[in-house]
Amino acid sequence: MNHLPEPARVVQLPDGRHVYADQMATFQAGPQVVHQHIHQAAPDRTVQRLALGSGVGAGAVAAGVYFGPLLIAALTAMAANIAFLAFLALVLGWGVHTVVKAVGGEAGTQAAKNVRKARGKRG
Repeated sequence: MNHLPEPARVVQLPDGRHVYADQMATFQAGPQVVHQHIHQAAPDRTVQRLALGSGVGAGAVAAGVYFGPLLIAALTAMAANIAFLAFLALVLGWGVHTVVKAVGGEAGTQAAKNVRKARGKRG
């Protein structure tokens, strides 16, 4: 329950000097090396790791770094365009169906019945 700050710690160095502990140089560990298998790599790094591991060289790595995201962007753009065209076809089909049903009248109804009868006889 003591709310006072702790007193500064004094440390004696091997050469006999006294210094405050918070003024000492902190020792940092070397870089941490993480051993990672190729199948554990992120998907966007797998091609680069394969290229480096097989000795292909920096050109393949640079191509993977440049063309990988470019390919993903192109495929995403194509998928978005196809989805938009599918939605547009759905809306237009619904619109045509609604208009034909509304405008068709008696002749349209009779034509639909004839088509249903013709399908029933064939199948």
